[in-house]
Amino acid sequence: MAVAAKLASACVIGALIAAAVAQPGSDKHPAAAPKAPEAPAAAGQPDMAAMMAAWEAAAKPGKMHEHLAKGAGTWEGSVKMWMDPSAPPTESKCTTVMTSVMGGRFVKGETKGNFDMGGGPAPFEGFGIYGYNNTTKQFESTWCDNLGTCMMHFTGSLSEDGKVLTWNSKFIDPMSGQETWMREVETHSGPDSMKLEMYGPSMDGKGEMKVMEINYTRVAKATAASKTDLSK
Repeated sequence: MAVAAKLASACVIGALIAAAVAQPGSDKHPAAAPKAPEAPAAAGQPDMAAMMAAWEAAAKPGKMHEHLAKGAGTWEGSVKMWMDPSAPPTESKCTTVMTSVMGGRFVKGETKGNFDMGGGPAPFEGFGIYGYNNTTKQFESTWCDNLGTCMMHFTGSLSEDGKVLTWNSKFIDPMSGQETWMREVETHSGPDSMKLEMYGPSMDGKGEMKVMEINYTRVAKATAASKTDLSK
């Protein structure tokens, strides 16, 4: 609530300043009155100028957002899934459409396919939002799909060469009711090729195992109408 109140105060002050600037000049008073020095913020009150600058910096798209936006377009994927690491994987196909949204601040991903989890092919659809938080200096994403009712939250980090983006998530395992984890690794071998690998706890709980691999090829880049100007 305190943050909301501070933000509302900043917005109101900004609106008042904008309204004052927009007023036409008066013939009776051609010279503007000298600007009085700003009084220091009262004890316990936020510095409005500093607050506005901080929010502006937090909202401005940058290089990390450009990295995500490069993935906009339509991708065809070849899927392998392992329920048991000692058994051959099941294989299927999927299509993922990535779209840059909200002025380049986020990327929306929608995936559809027919995943086989051991009981035969079944329709699959999933939805994700991906972004980079300027404040925490981390990538963030949220994912949900028709295989469950949870919303998974990930944080990510990018390798120095910009080719590998690693995501980590913690969530509640429906079977045990205990916290578990998932790790995803995106590896870009070229502008239109990408491999997504997913890992989870091993069967004995002492290590990790690969549970899914999707090899993606981009078949169509974002249209001109959907491209976003990140310079604003």
